[in-house]
Amino acid sequence: MESKESIRKTALSRRKTLTLEEMKKKSSAICENLLKLPEFQESKHIYVYMDIKKEVMTREFIKKAWALGKTVAVPKVQGDEMEFYWLTSFAQLEPGYFGVAEPTYGDIARDGEAFILVPGVAFDVTRHRIGYGRGYYDKYLAKHPKLRSAAVAYDLQVFPEIPHEELDICPTVLVTETKVYR
Repeated sequence: MESKESIRKTALSRRKTLTLEEMKKKSSAICENLLKLPEFQESKHIYVYMDIKKEVMTREFIKKAWALGKTVAVPKVQGDEMEFYWLTSFAQLEPGYFGVAEPTYGDIARDGEAFILVPGVAFDVTRHRIGYGRGYYDKYLAKHPKLRSAAVAYDLQVFPEIPHEELDICPTVLVTETKVYR
């Protein structure tokens, strides 16, 4: 089996080939699949990452969550930790850690049973995840075990199998533009 670093490079290389139009189309299909998930429908509070580097785009999903009356929180990195803050407007966001849009103000989100959308670089069909290597989401999910989690990726980021460790936390669901893995 390939190493995590090798798979990470392959997945990032594949993602770089996507045009903006392809990203928008695929992200919109992923958003529609997310909206159908019972985990999303049953949650009042939604924690969502802000996309960078050709990740699955999340602003449409955030707008639809707001339109459905859900409250939304986005992450802010502080040192080795990540915390989610309630977002009521995209005007709250400014480039932060790693160039990711982060909230400049707002209250910390403290719903331990919310629905959380997890990014990743690569996944396998059993939902194992490779991120950027800093472990922010693994640490956050370990501290908040009752969160209902879904990861999103383009089909081209899904591999038959990737290396994983015991401490890695798999999202409950992986959603792509064409498939939902449970």
